[in-house]
Amino acid sequence: MGSVDASERTATGWAARDADGHLSPYTYPLRKTGPEDVLVKVKYCGICHTDIHQAKNHFGISKYPMVPGHEMVGVVEEVGPEVSKYTIGDMVGVGGIVGCCRSCRPCNANDEQYCSKKIWTYNDVYTDGRPTQGGFSSAMVVDQKFVVKIPAGLAPEQAAPLLCAGVTAYSPLKHFGLTTPGLRGGILGLGGIGHLGVKLAKAMGHHVTVISSSDKKRAEAMDELGADAYIVSSDGDQMAAAADSLDYIIDTVPVDHPLEPYLALLQLNGKLVLMGVTPAPLSFLSHLVMMGRKTITGSFIGSMQEMEEVLQFFADKGLTSQIEVVKMDYVNQALERLERNDVRYRFVVDVAGSNIDDAA
Repeated sequence: MGSVDASERTATGWAARDADGHLSPYTYPLRKTGPEDVLVKVKYCGICHTDIHQAKNHFGISKYPMVPGHEMVGVVEEVGPEVSKYTIGDMVGVGGIVGCCRSCRPCNANDEQYCSKKIWTYNDVYTDGRPTQGGFSSAMVVDQKFVVKIPAGLAPEQAAPLLCAGVTAYSPLKHFGLTTPGLRGGILGLGGIGHLGVKLAKAMGHHVTVISSSDKKRAEAMDELGADAYIVSSDGDQMAAAADSLDYIIDTVPVDHPLEPYLALLQLNGKLVLMGVTPAPLSFLSHLVMMGRKTITGSFIGSMQEMEEVLQFFADKGLTSQIEVVKMDYVNQALERLERNDVRYRFVVDVAGSNIDDAA
């Protein structure tokens, strides 16, 4: 973890220096463990498509050096004097945010992810004026409010993707009342979020249809993930046969795409939940929404409470993420593969097993 001197403790991470997005070792200071902080030695960190967007400045807001990663699992090594939820040795997780105002309407409703003053896990500025750095790192100091305990029986590398992708799929199902057994749901896009959406919906007792742009993931969707049906979105006959058949669609596609074909799949009162961050505006014909009293809505990651719930749900149901574990020195290749969708379905970096302190 670098120096153990409390006045200038350091961590070693892999950081992007510019919009090229290439990551390399970077040592930086950690803040002192405050009264409600926990010091976490990172063991694993999932890789999300957002890490590519941020590292390559696709949103135009990136600040460098930047250590990405917001699906961290690690072991508590130190706690502040006012920490009540965690003790040294606990296995814990940290997701996409590490701060909020705690006084606005979303915060008071335990929807911290919608706070307008939330602090991102990385590529942001903490309350002390220091830049926040993410989980591709040896250690983090995090306020206990934004830490969750990993349930017994859930492997740490399996838990990592649930801290972003998993809770992102879980939150709209819970919030919009889509947890009742017997519902018919669609998962549009079979990637990191989509594959967990299939697993969650099936475990809730739903009839699940995977919607994809080609037929190449059919066997994976149905034989490995347990989907009940598979539709190729470019096949007009398949789409027409599935018209008015779904109660909801979780749309995970992060690129520009038409909404009309998917609105046609929804039954009366059906919901299309947008979850992919697209670079261009999406459009639709209003009568397709009006004539079926359908809803186009969105959802963004999940609350701390929902993060705890999805972890426990996976532990209770014996569910797993489908992951590929890599070492930190492979992270650039992993990001390149993720950018061309060459992963089934989530990369997880074995941070603790990568000896990253030695690389600095």
